Amino acid sequence: MSEVSEVQLPVAVIVGRPNVGKSTLFNRVIGEQAAIVEDRPGVTRDRKELEANWLGHRFTLVDTGGWMPGGSELDTKVSRQVEAAVRHADLVIFVVDGSVGLTDDDELMAAWLRKSDAEVMVVVNKADNDRRESDRWDFLSLGLGDPYPVSALHGRRAGDLLDEVIARMPSSPLSDEYIPNYGLDQDLTAVGDQKTPRVALVGRPNVGKSTLFNRLVGEDRAVVHDMPGTTRDSIDTLVETEDGPVIFVDTAGMRRRSRIDDSAEYYSLVRALRAVDGSDIALFVIDATQGITAQDQRLAERIDAAGCPIVIMLNKWELIEDAEERERIDLEVKRKLYFVDDAPVLKVSALTGKGVHKLRPVLQEAILQYHRRIPTRDVNRVIADAQQRQPAGGGAKVMYALQGATDPPTFTLFVNRELPHTYLRYLERSIREAFNFGSTPLKLRVRKRSD
Repeated sequence: MSEVSEVQLPVAVIVGRPNVGKSTLFNRVIGEQAAIVEDRPGVTRDRKELEANWLGHRFTLVDTGGWMPGGSELDTKVSRQVEAAVRHADLVIFVVDGSVGLTDDDELMAAWLRKSDAEVMVVVNKADNDRRESDRWDFLSLGLGDPYPVSALHGRRAGDLLDEVIARMPSSPLSDEYIPNYGLDQDLTAVGDQKTPRVALVGRPNVGKSTLFNRLVGEDRAVVHDMPGTTRDSIDTLVETEDGPVIFVDTAGMRRRSRIDDSAEYYSLVRALRAVDGSDIALFVIDATQGITAQDQRLAERIDAAGCPIVIMLNKWELIEDAEERERIDLEVKRKLYFVDDAPVLKVSALTGKGVHKLRPVLQEAILQYHRRIPTRDVNRVIADAQQRQPAGGGAKVMYALQGATDPPTFTLFVNRELPHTYLRYLERSIREAFNFGSTPLKLRVRKRSD
């Protein structure tokens, strides 16, 4: 093995708001076609830096957390680390979600990047087909040049993207090592021809994630193989179940040895959010003996904001024997986690296995709903009925509607003028009830007729 060179490599930094596929893109570059020479954790653990090699051109690739300034204290800390990474970048890869379209957060980040001295390229992720690729031109308004379409998950146009990355960075030292089998056309989560559901176990340290993970992958199931996860601290385990293959993403076993202070809380949140990114379902594990803590609330809020369905797992339930205490915890879940009040709540003992069997049907239903697609005629029927029951007022009206994406189900509403936020919530509720989406997150994308 050759000694790691001390030469200064050009640096490319991946940035973007949460849940746009930054970690998936990072894994595509590093895990499939790049030569990993050294894993160099950054000063803080929300940044991951690895040396990559594309067709002999070496560079450093940096993965960052989701940029959400103006949010909670934890959001601000993550955003500061993103900004610090950008200051040292030769190229900033600004990732946006083509399946969702342009968002206010995208525009805010673009405005900040335009003020920086960084070289920026806009990458429209989740461009899984020709139609999605054509939607990339919506992002021209960001004022950062032509957007580049890519599907980090499926590898579509990944090679073209890396060619452009190399072209836009300072000359990098050439490597003697050439890697011909890049695997750019491989699906990172595919088994055969079907997309395999990813289920992330998240929660505070010491709530029983490891025990639950071992329970899920170890009983009456055949573990096919272990795969390096998309983050430094996770292992993705592909498991054959009675309902088909499932990838369980374990974020357990990462508790800092120091006391649980603000820094430890911050690091555990960052790791959990990275596991959620790219997953289809989040199993939110809570220590029932401690009730719902402030950290539990913040973590649930971020998972919900990321658009990932949640199944709440009240672990260590066997330790609560008093009926009044159990009732108090039930009420606390409803009161403190009201914003995910549709989420299934399972009371389990990961240690003994009691109640864990109830997860199987809940998990399958959540996965089914997350990937569900509704015919356009049915969407328009529900929207028309909702408007007839309760008009928006002021002449505002939805002229046409369709489901533009899944994972989560995303509906595009073509309107003649702006709709009040309260009315959009009403339409979302109407869609949810009409099609029995239950706790599945839904997204509404609004376009004016003039668009």
